[in-house]
Amino acid sequence: MYIGEIAKLTGATPKAIRHYEALGLLGDVKRAGVYRIYSAHELRQVKLIKQAQSMGFRLSELRPVLEGQAKEPNWLQLCRQIEQKRISIQKEIVRLGAIDMHLHQIQDEIHSCLGLSRLGELDAERCDALLDTSLDAIRHQNFS
Repeated sequence: MYIGEIAKLTGATPKAIRHYEALGLLGDVKRAGVYRIYSAHELRQVKLIKQAQSMGFRLSELRPVLEGQAKEPNWLQLCRQIEQKRISIQKEIVRLGAIDMHLHQIQDEIHSCLGLSRLGELDAERCDALLDTSLDAIRHQNFS
């Protein structure tokens, strides 16, 4: 099949498919004159690349799995990379949870100060101090 056909079947642009080939992710693609002729194998490779990208993998991470593969991807290497990606995602979830907790704390403090102001009991210095303390705590955390 030609590049336009494989692009339609996979959702990858012709430019992206050429890029995958240039990176060595599709192996040797046959040619008929100036046209590339893609097989079912390259179709599977492009589908795998697109699926992996949708799950956050970069092409550079896929290179060891797909580079120069005449037949099948290196499934064992792919499993290792999936595990590494899962660990990275779990760490990100923990990091985002900590950020969410601090944001919730700041929100509660703001609501508390707003409630006091409605009652005419607002102590501006106290509210400023609460917010400064919360913001300082966030700045000192490693949230990046």
